[in-house]
Amino acid sequence: MEPDKKSPAIRRIAIDPVTRVEGHGKITLLLDDNNHIVEARFHIVEFRGFEKFIQGRPYWEVPFIVQRLCGICPVSHQLAAAKAVDQIVGVRQLTPTATKLRRLLHFGQILQSHALHFFHLSSPDFLFGFGSDPLQRNIAGVLERFPEIALKGVKLRKYGQQIIEAITGKRIHGTGTVPGGMNKSLTPPERDALLTDIDNILQWSREALALNEQIHTEHPEHRDFATLRSHYLSMIGTNGELEFYHGGLRARAADGNAIFDQFDYCDYQQILREEVRPWSYMKFPYLSALGTDQGWYRVGPLARINNCSFISTPLAEEARQRFQSFGHNGLVHDTLAYHWARMIELLHCAESIHALLIDPDITGTELVADQGGHQSQGIGVIEAPRGTLFHHYQINEEGLVTKANLIVSTTGNNQAMNESVRSVANRYLDGHEITEALLNRLEVAVRAYDPCLSCATHALGKMPLQVTLQDTTGKVIHQLTKGVNGTVQ
Repeated sequence: MEPDKKSPAIRRIAIDPVTRVEGHGKITLLLDDNNHIVEARFHIVEFRGFEKFIQGRPYWEVPFIVQRLCGICPVSHQLAAAKAVDQIVGVRQLTPTATKLRRLLHFGQILQSHALHFFHLSSPDFLFGFGSDPLQRNIAGVLERFPEIALKGVKLRKYGQQIIEAITGKRIHGTGTVPGGMNKSLTPPERDALLTDIDNILQWSREALALNEQIHTEHPEHRDFATLRSHYLSMIGTNGELEFYHGGLRARAADGNAIFDQFDYCDYQQILREEVRPWSYMKFPYLSALGTDQGWYRVGPLARINNCSFISTPLAEEARQRFQSFGHNGLVHDTLAYHWARMIELLHCAESIHALLIDPDITGTELVADQGGHQSQGIGVIEAPRGTLFHHYQINEEGLVTKANLIVSTTGNNQAMNESVRSVANRYLDGHEITEALLNRLEVAVRAYDPCLSCATHALGKMPLQVTLQDTTGKVIHQLTKGVNGTVQ
């Protein structure tokens, strides 16, 4: 039952904005007079209109428009859209060089994003403690107290950005992809420059993994922090291997049993639905066969490492086996283990980058495949740093976009983030005097998912909206609220 928010017995506390995440979101708590939690929610308060913006634009522009969704993971959006455009122009198989350049670009993107998230955004919580001095609990504090760790994080991210720059011309919002391939070769000197630091990158990736593994295994209290038994969704390769660029969809239940396997992502609408709720701009996806209450799932590093049968690179595979042995029935449900899984992927990216850079095809010059018959729609799906990313476009006879739908990675974790916030609120805050240190625990739970909130905001149908008019003193003069059903109060 919805609590009476106007009752004097209920008070509201808001964390606005949630810090050390990409984008703008807030957490609200409703408490009674005894500080018992009545309600806890994670809200997305930004609005994203890209599905509408690109209507009427030529399909070949889409990969470069949609990457403006984000400055952290633009490559993910460009590649997902590029795969959709490949389908539209009738290209099912890229040239070997184009395929490997896209994969190298994708590995560089995930490497830099994972490094940014752990070292810059999350490491202060683990290196100083969840309840430590907030003036120290930030990247500046890490640089001062743990300069070696911080600088390695900076250099890991820089290397990923150098890969992106070499392939797309810019570290952020470059080009690179064209319908059916790529627009630029990687020259031997560019390849050699990237190889110069690869040994260091591999070593630092191993050290980052070891640090995260140690943090999680040596702190038993982390096992139950915001932990959920959930379903998991991710892409996997043909043989069940960890796969970021192309493959089928696999979903596993909390007990480890398969829900579906090697499902063709072009038919994603058969298995996924999205729900809109009036208090958030982010949708709530669910597995349609299981319904809204039971069908929510988690995506991202924890889902991918739990779902895959093996990892194709040796060092990351050894780490995956240690990770799996830490779980129950082969699954690790610990929410804070997202960080550990993220660093396994970081190491896999470093190993894969090394393998691609010494592959003769990577400096090839055959970049574009022959086009086939044009199609009226294209669906591109990849594993972005934060999870499974869907781009779906429909075009008319003139090649202009008539409809678009994006299910971004963070959206897949929406229900899970809310469940984790409720779990932490009920366990650590209920009945206690609310302090900054306790509130930070809520943010720690959200940060584990590495949410990209500017990507995730979305409108479907009639968008919920609240407008408040204030005078110059801040006094509320008038307020209107529109619900998802279109009614205004």
